[in-house]
Amino acid sequence: MVPLDLDVIRLTLHVLAATVWVGGQIVLGALVGPLRRAAPATTAVAANAFARVAWPAFAVLLLTGMWNLAVEHTQGKHPGALGVKLVLVVLSGLGAALHSAAKTPAARGVWGAVGLLGALGAVLMGVAITEAG
Repeated sequence: MVPLDLDVIRLTLHVLAATVWVGGQIVLGALVGPLRRAAPATTAVAANAFARVAWPAFAVLLLTGMWNLAVEHTQGKHPGALGVKLVLVVLSGLGAALHSAAKTPAARGVWGAVGLLGALGAVLMGVAITEAG
């Protein structure tokens, strides 16, 4: 029988939070143009609604990530890769925060891209670390 234990719950929470954080950025990025053309005011409404879900998901990612490290003791196996992943996680959160605070469309675009690329890179490194065992 497949175990449904605390490890499964921990990893499920981590993957679900990553899905919301990363997938939500991709979906919202795809919606910005059409929303802006259809009704410009809805862009900010959609962004604010996403932020109410995304930032708690990011917090869950951070907490479950620390929990993963504490439980799995993977920090010693691939320290370089883990360091890169942690930098990308910080870059993702910082990029998203600066995107939210940006005053110009150009700055929002740059910081949004930085946040998304950091998030995608963190996912890539997480999968690579997991596969490397």
